[in-house]
Amino acid sequence: MPSVADLIFVALLCAIVFTPLSVRLLGDAGIGWHIRAGQQILATHAIPRVDSFSSTMAGRPWFAWEWLYDLLVGQLEGVLGLNGVVWLTAVVSAAVFAWTFRLVVGRGANMFVALVLVLLALSASMIHFLARPHVISWLFTLAWFRILDSSQQDAGDEQGARGRKQRKLWALPLLMMLWVNVHGGFVVGFVLLGIFLVGAGWDWFRAKEGRIEELLQKAAARKRARDLTWAAFLSLGASLLNPYGWKLHWHVCSYLSNHFLIDRIDEFRSPNFHGVAQRCFLLLLLITLAALATRGRELRLTQVFTVLFAVFSGLYASRNIPVSSILLVMVVAPLVPAAGLGRVFFQRMGAVEADLRGHVWPVLAVIITLAIAANGGRAGSDLLMDAHFDSRRMPVEAVNYLEKSELKGPVLSADYWGGYLIYRLYPKIQVVVDDRHDLYGEEFLRPYLKMMRGERGWEDFLQAHPASCLLLPRDAALANILIETKRWKTIYADDVAIALVHQAANP
Repeated sequence: MPSVADLIFVALLCAIVFTPLSVRLLGDAGIGWHIRAGQQILATHAIPRVDSFSSTMAGRPWFAWEWLYDLLVGQLEGVLGLNGVVWLTAVVSAAVFAWTFRLVVGRGANMFVALVLVLLALSASMIHFLARPHVISWLFTLAWFRILDSSQQDAGDEQGARGRKQRKLWALPLLMMLWVNVHGGFVVGFVLLGIFLVGAGWDWFRAKEGRIEELLQKAAARKRARDLTWAAFLSLGASLLNPYGWKLHWHVCSYLSNHFLIDRIDEFRSPNFHGVAQRCFLLLLLITLAALATRGRELRLTQVFTVLFAVFSGLYASRNIPVSSILLVMVVAPLVPAAGLGRVFFQRMGAVEADLRGHVWPVLAVIITLAIAANGGRAGSDLLMDAHFDSRRMPVEAVNYLEKSELKGPVLSADYWGGYLIYRLYPKIQVVVDDRHDLYGEEFLRPYLKMMRGERGWEDFLQAHPASCLLLPRDAALANILIETKRWKTIYADDVAIALVHQAANP
């Protein structure tokens, strides 16, 4: 018998792989260079340390900090095509929200409330629902919070149970060894560790030393603070087990503290609450405020700080909304009261849910969808999976034309198309720029953005970084300027993209 969490998993997995959501997952061209980087690792048996995709950055140091994810999607794409990449993203995404539901029900949340909040978190996460390594970081964040939270026991818990919970902390360094090689979101793990460490220290500080029960509570708080400190040091050491050592941490901090880059990258900007996903996050925030207003005194210091961190990070940058939503649901769901006639019914359903542990249906769904992906997306004669880049968002037809041409030099396109060009044209043709903004840096991107906007001195970038072809969005300001200058010749144009070459190269 499937549990509700199992049904959520199966429904979400099938909705992603068998519907147009599979195409939406490929709406970010960056997955293209992730795939090619992974296949480069497979071919050379070495992790990249210098760039080979760009003509402007060729040979310069490159931090391929998501190399383990790249390796995985590179292998899947090589065997299953883009269906394999979408299948992996679907499995991880379904696991995140199904597990979130099961965890909050296990924490005492009403099943109906839990379902509503998880669906809100899922809808809010659609803003960054893409086949990129950050999706796996959602899973690591949930597992990390689960371990830290379960290690925090009430004063009335039995000592043996508390000891078993504390031993779970030693899983954190093992998770960090994987997380640091998958995605830069490992920084969130240290933020959560800091929150729980401060909470343990506060419990230790304010514990009284009167009766024997109070002495035992103070001793337990001291032991937990000591265990968290050791877990933090070991996790920090584990985070150094990456191809770049401590230099990766410096690189990530430098990237995230560069105001020029952060202010100009869309996903790092604050959310615009006119969108559906953003409104779902806003509704989740309002529910959080209502829960804090009515039952906020029941929260521990760690839960308060977790809510503050989730709210701040979600309002600071749109890309943080999924993680923020998951953390808010984990803290708030048990606080929301369940009123109405169905209260007893859902309590009983919650008890049944906790007893269903087989998870046969999710396992079958994973195996069946993988088999369909391995069969080219077909079940018999029916095509059920067809993951591909959307020709309305990517220059698919324009790149088809360039593939058939005798073009040999680098191609200059919008940075958000660069990953797609790498996927389609590498190693035959390099790009001038792509969306690896940490690689290109502020000094390079300043004149690039000036050129794309057609501002005074826009030609300086083209002279400094010559390209054999410009592939631009059809409505880009630069495209209109180049057409009017008559020094550039249009070799291809459609509703999405326009390709131009310099007249001197094609008299």
